[in-house]
Amino acid sequence: MPMSLENISCQKSFGGWHKRYRHRSEVLGCDMVFAVYLPPQAEQGGKLPVLYWLSGLTCTDENFMQKAGAMRMAAELGLIIVAPDTSPRGPDVPGDPDGAWDFGLGAGFYLNATQEPWARHYRMHDYVVQELPALVEAHFPASAKRSISGHSMGGHGALVCALRNPGRYQSVSAFSPINNPMDCPWGQKAFSRYLGEDRSKWKEWDACALIAEATEKLPLLVDQGDRDDFLATQLKPEALQQAAKQAGHPLTLRLQPGYDHSYFFISSFIDDHLQHHARALRA
Repeated sequence: MPMSLENISCQKSFGGWHKRYRHRSEVLGCDMVFAVYLPPQAEQGGKLPVLYWLSGLTCTDENFMQKAGAMRMAAELGLIIVAPDTSPRGPDVPGDPDGAWDFGLGAGFYLNATQEPWARHYRMHDYVVQELPALVEAHFPASAKRSISGHSMGGHGALVCALRNPGRYQSVSAFSPINNPMDCPWGQKAFSRYLGEDRSKWKEWDACALIAEATEKLPLLVDQGDRDDFLATQLKPEALQQAAKQAGHPLTLRLQPGYDHSYFFISSFIDDHLQHHARALRA
């Protein structure tokens, strides 16, 4: 019996439908909200491929759906888009003890926490990779052909989900990802709390470390703005470039002149990414 869904909003867009749902997540131990865009082809019978989008720090499912301008091209390509929240939420879910924005609520980092009090709820990797797709494929005309993308913390999540789960995704891309979280302040704060101080455990959630042992050479598409305020301190695309070169892993890294870290950047290149995924999903 598929898990029940509560529809909480619905808007027509480019002939399809943007809908938000609430459900109980067994993996995260709390109620979760996710958004889905169903293109017009969803009403014509048959199953459609799905792009999973992972958003960044402080975001929810709403940021991408409202700001990225992705629905026009998704409608043209016949592509379902699913956008989960960025962390577990609820009165029983612990946030940052200092009230900061870069850890805890809105900052799940798409990993499976092992340290208390985080381990009970912060299992966003299993939620994104396993529980949510099973839910989507049970309730919507969604096929098992999946791709994954994301921005910033979500870009890190997309790369890690693809690298850790060979055969699970047809394609992967990222905007401004946290490429080497073991070596940046955001990642070090999150990893030390979620995973503990043993840095050998951190490698399991760092794209630069995972590339070295990847058994599947799924091509990586990464767009990065050269006027991004976080470029040198948090994102470090040169680390991903070096890791991919050493491993012989296909990487297209595009440094886009004049662009920053915002959704103005994402909306400028989202069509390229959707077409990239559609080609792989149709192959």
